[in-house]
Amino acid sequence: MQTMTVNLPVSRPDKLKTVFDKLYEKYNRRQLIKPDPLQFVYEYSNPADMEIVGLLSASVAYGRVEQIQKSLRNLLGLMSKSPFEFVGNLTHHDKTKLKDFKHRFNTGDDIYDLLVLLKRVLVEYGGLERFFLQSYSPSDENIIPALSRFCDSLLAMHSSVSGRRASKGLEYLLAGPGRGGAAKRLNLFLRWMVRSDDVDAGLWRCIDKAKLVVPVDVHIARLCRILGFHNRRNVSLKTALEITRSFAAIEPTDPVKYDFALSRIGILEDCTGRRRPGCDVCELLPWCRERKDWLQ
Repeated sequence: MQTMTVNLPVSRPDKLKTVFDKLYEKYNRRQLIKPDPLQFVYEYSNPADMEIVGLLSASVAYGRVEQIQKSLRNLLGLMSKSPFEFVGNLTHHDKTKLKDFKHRFNTGDDIYDLLVLLKRVLVEYGGLERFFLQSYSPSDENIIPALSRFCDSLLAMHSSVSGRRASKGLEYLLAGPGRGGAAKRLNLFLRWMVRSDDVDAGLWRCIDKAKLVVPVDVHIARLCRILGFHNRRNVSLKTALEITRSFAAIEPTDPVKYDFALSRIGILEDCTGRRRPGCDVCELLPWCRERKDWLQ
């Protein structure tokens, strides 16, 4: 296996770990989940419902936060009390219920096509984890090959069932790492399913959390650039892997551990990388000072 070079900030990884652990204790709490779409997963107690809601919530987690929440509230409201039962009992008649759904690039038809796939997965495998495990190999360096195979399998299943190529909308909902992007939304879903703490649901027990890849949103991309974990202007899969390797140097068995906590610094503390009054009490200030080009 090729050894990858990790360029951490000037300070040693053990010192960063001390700071990150403090931030984890401060921010990694259930009551701070909102406005994250993960909040909708915890509106259900049945793991079967939570798994379905998790994939749907992550799949539409793009665009303005307010619109994401509105779209998910609308979609889940159409699925009665149990999304799992709704999917299991899905018929062509339900396509009419979804016809008015719209979330930016995605329509109700896209959601219906995804639900048809989920129904087949439930019938044949009993749940998403068992289906995902068909693509997973513990020998893979990270989760990316499994995630690519997972998405490709679902899209191939769609073609087999429908006799037609997937719409661009369905392809966007299942935009795996093989499609050129960082697969932020699906990596987010995997974090929710695989990790287990006060924030992440930990419904899946057969996947090594050390294989996870950081779901890089705008806040994580900016903060990790400030900290020197990467120097890319555009967020790509290479960016996500570079950031993940830096986190793995700090926490090898759980590289995605600090993702939620650090994203709160951007979301709750409005960190933009520019000097502001709140910087004086931020635990990361010493590392930002090492990046003088960001604090002007």
